[in-house]
This record gives sequence, C-alpha cells and structure tokens, in this order.
Amino acid sequence: MTKQKGKIIAGVLAPHPPHLVYGENPPQNEPRSECGWEELRWAYERCRKSVLALKPDVLLVHSPHWMTVVGHHVLGLPHFKGISVDPIFPHLFRYSYDLKVDVELSLAIAEAGKQKGLITQVMKNPDFRVDYGTICALHLMNPAWDIPIVSISSNNSPYYFSNEVGQEQMLQLGDATREAIEKSGKRAVLLASNSLSHRHFTTEAEIPEDMSKEHIYHHGQYLWDMQILKLMREGKAKELLAVCPEFFDMASAEVKAGALAWMLGALGIPDYPATVHGYGSVIGTGNAVVEWRAPEVRL
Repeated sequence: MTKQKGKIIAGVLAPHPPHLVYGENPPQNEPRSECGWEELRWAYERCRKSVLALKPDVLLVHSPHWMTVVGHHVLGLPHFKGISVDPIFPHLFRYSYDLKVDVELSLAIAEAGKQKGLITQVMKNPDFRVDYGTICALHLMNPAWDIPIVSISSNNSPYYFSNEVGQEQMLQLGDATREAIEKSGKRAVLLASNSLSHRHFTTEAEIPEDMSKEHIYHHGQYLWDMQILKLMREGKAKELLAVCPEFFDMASAEVKAGALAWMLGALGIPDYPATVHGYGSVIGTGNAVVEWRAPEVRL
C-alpha cells in the first residue's frame, strides 16, 4: 500500500516570551502571577483553537535559544524530561517539561538537510536541557503536550557570516523539512519561535505583570513591526524575505535567528495571506501570533 503524502497543514509565528507562560499560571511553571499580557495570550488561544482543529500529527519548532555553532541540530531521543529555566527571568520561568519526540521525522530532516549540503547533527544526550524558546512556543500552542514534537536548533550563520547568508541557509533547511514531512505521511504544524522587533527594557517593573509599565521600546520599532505584519497579511512572503535583512538590523529583530525564513521556506514562500491573531509588547519587544494556512487545507 502506498504511503499517503505528508503535508504542512499550518505554519505559525509563535513568539516565546516566558512572561506569557508565567501569566497563564500552568501547573508546570513554579512561579505564580496575577495576570498579564492578555492580548498575546488570547491571541495564542485563538491560534491554538484554529491549528489544533486541523488534528496535526506532529509539531515542529525552530528556536533561537537552542543556539548551535556547527550545523543544524535536532533532538534524537524519544523522550526528554527536566526543568527549563530562563536565564534572564528565572523568577518568571522554571518549567517542568516532559515531552515526546518524533525521532523518525527528526532523523529524516537531518538526513534531508545533509543531502542539500547543510551540516546537521542529532542530539542524543538524555540529560540535554531543552531551551525555553522551544518549551514556551510548544506550551502556548498545545498545553496538553499530547502531540509528538520535533525541535530544531538555530545555527549561528546569520551572526557569523551575514544576514543574507543566514537566511539562505534557513530557506534550504525549510526545503529539507518539507521534503522530510512529505515522505513521512504526517500532518505537520511548524512553529517559528521568534519575536519581531527585539530591543527590550534593561530594567524590570517591581511587579512584572504590571501592564501600566508595558509598551513598545520605541515608535520606530513599532513602525517596522507594522510594515512586516502588513506584508504577512497581504500574502507577500517573497517581499517580506527581501526586506528582512534590513529589518534585522534596524529593529534588532529576533527573526534574524532564522525561524521565520525556515518556516516560509518550508511553506514554499506562500503567496496567500496570513492571519494575524494578535500583536503586543513584552518588556518592550514586538510580538505577533501569526498563522499561515494554505487555502487547500480544510478541517
């Protein structure tokens, strides 16, 4: 019997500020909050409802906080358990995770990347601590943790070489990811775990969840975020990728780390509009929850 061709059923720009998990007060996170960052947490709720209704078999996440110098790495063991702590906000995020990895798909992505000339590695250390960028995006998209995952590292090529070289590598990685998913026969959702503009405050309010203290770092940063979101909403991914290298520098954008290019590459550089579920600021950074769903994908 011929295996059904797999497909990417959705891609999500899934920012990972730990404040959003802190504000939600899940049982896995030790610190307790009063509230906070509702516009983004409710945006995630809307996106979560939309995406999980598609019944994905696997969630794939590319995180800037699993930073690797040599090559693109994937988790290569079926199970990882531990405590993920944000090194800057340990008072907000100490999260006990217990996750299942789709090792077959992880290895297939690593092999497909190798075939394209990329350096790939497989993480098989059972004591490896999964980074908070991965954990936050996955929790906010699927707090039940009942769907296997694939976690991909952020190679440092945009920082060691240039914005353009890094973006080209991530597009190739996206192609490799799509090919592996199609061969797997699975329905996959991609999570690009990145904020947009990323200049942030250097001091924190006495009460972190005091929303009277929360605002975008400066107006220029906000204008850049709005221009990027306009291109997403208009379905102009090609133009978006063209302007991204300038956006990286002008707004210290976290998408420089590659997750957005990886996802857009895997989606085939979509020419259909994305749905912006919400935009908001966390410690001065610009964050948006954005969903791409191909027109042919139905419930």
